[in-house]
Amino acid sequence: MNISADVAVDAERKKPDFIIIGAMKCATTTLYDQLNQQSGIFMPALKEPNFFSDDEQYSRGVQWYEEIFSGARAGDLVGEASTHYTKFPTYPETIQRIRKLLPGVRLIYVMRHPIDRLVSQYIHEWSCGNIRVGLDEALKRHPELIAYSRYSYQLQPYLEAFGADNVLPVFFERLKSEPQKELDRVAKFIGYPESVCWHNEIAPKNISKERIRRFPFYEFILQNKFMSNLRRTLVPKVVRNLVKKTLQMNERPRLSDDSLIRLTEIFDRELMSIGSALGVDLNVENYVEMVTSRQLEWSCQSYSPELKRTNKAVLM
Repeated sequence: MNISADVAVDAERKKPDFIIIGAMKCATTTLYDQLNQQSGIFMPALKEPNFFSDDEQYSRGVQWYEEIFSGARAGDLVGEASTHYTKFPTYPETIQRIRKLLPGVRLIYVMRHPIDRLVSQYIHEWSCGNIRVGLDEALKRHPELIAYSRYSYQLQPYLEAFGADNVLPVFFERLKSEPQKELDRVAKFIGYPESVCWHNEIAPKNISKERIRRFPFYEFILQNKFMSNLRRTLVPKVVRNLVKKTLQMNERPRLSDDSLIRLTEIFDRELMSIGSALGVDLNVENYVEMVTSRQLEWSCQSYSPELKRTNKAVLM
């Protein structure tokens, strides 16, 4: 092998060929891990670099961004995964920044039942201490919970900027039911020339029901190796489990009937637009059946007029 040639090629290949752009709480970490296991695909150790979305990250400059891909070998397909890239309107400059640096990049967007995704995000934010109110009140105080599940609202700017051929729709529920087929589909989309293998031994990460709510000195007490050993030695397991139970959300939160009706109206409009572009009738009620029963691909090169009208609507 010509090492100097490899180095020369590596010096030119410090930008991703593909990006997993979201959505949050839709198994993007699982997909990142599975792709990272494939020979010839390079994913950086830093998941969620959020370079194009977060102003603080973007201010580090292109050289910093390219450096996280410096471990890629010649010929590797290079990718990254940042769910902040589909968090409009929180990060409004994301698309123009991606388009400026990576005009031909391939984009993978993973969707989940919009209400399930919203609730999962709520649990995540509750566990992190970012939300301290009940689910229904959180919908009023944190409209981003709804916005990030408005898939047509999040996707339409990408389709307009990059074209439907460069955006792959993936569904969380089908990724769970047909993981190998979906991984094959992702590999084909990014131009991976070999067979891929889904590794069942890789456990899913970021499982909301296992999260412990953050508290003062959380890292020192729970993530410090010495303190962990001391805790296990001095504190009986039954006591540890009781304390853990008080810090966990032991029951999945439920929406009130009024909130459920309101969200169904919002997400039905969004899913109607997504379904129109996919060539199927899609709504909150039939979502799981429709996305798991077949592979769904864009049936047109751009979104329908219904989508654009939907995305002009004010988020209520």
